[in-house]
Amino acid sequence: MPEALGDITVLDCSQILAGPFCSMLLSDMGAKVIKIEKPSGGDDTRRFGPPFIKNESAAFLAMNRNKRSIVIDFKHENGVEIMKNLSKDSTIIIENYRTGVMEKLGLGYEDLKKINPKIIYCSISGFGRTGPYAERGGFDLVAQGMSGLMSITGIPNSPPIKVGVPIADMNAGMFATYSILSAYIHMLKSGEGQYLEVSLLESALAYTVWESSSYFATKEIPEPLGSSHRLSAPYQALKTVDGYINIGAPNQSNYERLCKAIDREDLIENKDFIDNANRLNNREKLEKELEKTLSKKKSNYWIKKLDDYGVPCGPINNIGEAWDDPQVIARNMKVTLEHPTAGKIENIGISPKLYKTPGRITRPAPILGEHSTEILEEYGYNKKTISDFIDKKVIIQN
Repeated sequence: MPEALGDITVLDCSQILAGPFCSMLLSDMGAKVIKIEKPSGGDDTRRFGPPFIKNESAAFLAMNRNKRSIVIDFKHENGVEIMKNLSKDSTIIIENYRTGVMEKLGLGYEDLKKINPKIIYCSISGFGRTGPYAERGGFDLVAQGMSGLMSITGIPNSPPIKVGVPIADMNAGMFATYSILSAYIHMLKSGEGQYLEVSLLESALAYTVWESSSYFATKEIPEPLGSSHRLSAPYQALKTVDGYINIGAPNQSNYERLCKAIDREDLIENKDFIDNANRLNNREKLEKELEKTLSKKKSNYWIKKLDDYGVPCGPINNIGEAWDDPQVIARNMKVTLEHPTAGKIENIGISPKLYKTPGRITRPAPILGEHSTEILEEYGYNKKTISDFIDKKVIIQN
């Protein structure tokens, strides 16, 4: 089958998560991604762990499939020239160096667009390339704290709690992906490349949709609500006799079906719960009424009964249970790959299902510098020049 992004070549100079996540998403849809790594151990994620699988970081293996690795020393003038030569025939560059670093190397957007006017150049940073924090480094945890996300996560009066996944990093990678594809469509129409940038702070802040809209309207500071929804009820985890289940009944029809399913039709006409506004104002009282009934039977019983009545609900799985779920299995969300040193490894599959140009996973994450020689040969370097680069440590081949 054809690949949606098969004509695209990406030079990924980023490391750790946001940039590699972005380039992985592009590679899953067919883009040819060359991962450009530093000589001193490559991407820092290679050392994240445990767990390690035969000395390979499980974290690195998760984010870098479908890519080839070349190690280039940008501190060497030949390394800079190699990067410029690779840029001539590439479509996209991704980097997450601190502000000004690539420009000092002569590898900033203005430098490379002289070589390739169609280049799409994406910078990912903690705070953006402008503004008072432009020079500062940033990590997901810092962005979660500064964006307000940690202030609304957890339960009332708890210590600061971050979102369980690195959501600022992942969102930055996702925003970078759609921005790159937008710029690519523009380039196909106009022949013009462009510079774009994404920050972790803004990517985290952009997801505070309910909280920020409430703040804009009332100037009241939102607080953490546990599993509850800020704007509708009941929409939360509720206690059963053997644990908790999630129930989503945010509109009137779902709420009424819920009440009928648990034989509590009295709650439909109760003036405290007559509509969403009243249910929201009396959320704790409603929670107690619902749990009074739900706590008499097991979670599986209620999930089946609620499902029979068309009420959205589900268990609260741990990670192992999530991967054993028959729906996850049916959707091919776990894939097995053969890695040259780690052996058989498992990866998260491709989430979006394209029916004309489906994504594909063709190779595991690369060994550091695994493809350095191969890539340079493809770009016209002869064996003697490549050998000289290896001797001078301009590149590393493993």
